[in-house]
Amino acid sequence: MTVIAIDGLSKRFPKVTALDRLTVDITPGVTGLVGANGAGKSTLIKILLGLSPATEGSARVLGLDVATQGAAIRERVGYMPEHDCLPPDVSATELVVHLARMSGLPPAAARERTADTLRHVGLYEERYRPVGGYSTGMKQRVKLAQALVHDPQLVFLDEPTNGLDPVGRDEMLALIRRIHTDFGISVLVTSHLLGELERTCDQVVVIDGGKLLRSSATSDFTQATGSLAVEVTDSDTHPDGTAALHSALTAAGLMVQPSGEHGAPGSGRVLLVGLAGEETYDMVRDAVATLGLGLVRMEQRRHRIAEVFQTTAVPTAGPAQKWDSPDAA
Repeated sequence: MTVIAIDGLSKRFPKVTALDRLTVDITPGVTGLVGANGAGKSTLIKILLGLSPATEGSARVLGLDVATQGAAIRERVGYMPEHDCLPPDVSATELVVHLARMSGLPPAAARERTADTLRHVGLYEERYRPVGGYSTGMKQRVKLAQALVHDPQLVFLDEPTNGLDPVGRDEMLALIRRIHTDFGISVLVTSHLLGELERTCDQVVVIDGGKLLRSSATSDFTQATGSLAVEVTDSDTHPDGTAALHSALTAAGLMVQPSGEHGAPGSGRVLLVGLAGEETYDMVRDAVATLGLGLVRMEQRRHRIAEVFQTTAVPTAGPAQKWDSPDAA
């Protein structure tokens, strides 16, 4: 079963090719559409909404042809735009009710759905305040609410975490996940922040220069590696517990290297220990106990999505084409 089926889709402008013979199927759930800025993500969404014609190829959304059934698609799909587009002098309630009415809901149902949706996105207490006085995070929630108010089968979220601080980003990602788990609505979310996707999405589609680089389940990107991720806290006798453990494990004949990942407060960088068998777990445990350190975690490490893309995605031009790391998320 697919919610979006794209076959040989291209979009060419006079000086640039935004999409180049893109073919991919997107299944129900939360799907991340990832690519560097300018990779063709927003262009693809406009085509899928029936707002921009493709140069060649075809696509179907919820079984409907984007070339001939755009209005029917927009009745069934919610859209959260990337850019700030909210009128500053109306309240969230007024705006979302108005857009619910435009989607075909009668007045009473529009008001009821608006109240429920604003409560879901965490804006119930502030729903009567003018949007112009909202923070960036609150404005993003208003945009999310209007995309959901007419009870769509599918929502397109274009860079929904743009401009948010880390806490706001985490809250938005949790909301996105709940859209599917709590309400059964499929989600296509675009992002250039790779770390967001492995925490949120069931499927990841990566495009670059308008071409498909890879499409697969998130679990396929983040398969287990042959190393342990070990994190320890310091002690009075070993103020740098990570370095002490590194030395002890190396002396015991294990392959050890620091990762680029920072541990929790009170610990250093995470160590990657080559997994030479089940006895490796015992050797790490014994070394930690002998040094008197606190063991925060010891688990088989998984690949991060960014590591896969660093060997797959080749930037084509300038800083805007660089992939952002999970740490940037």
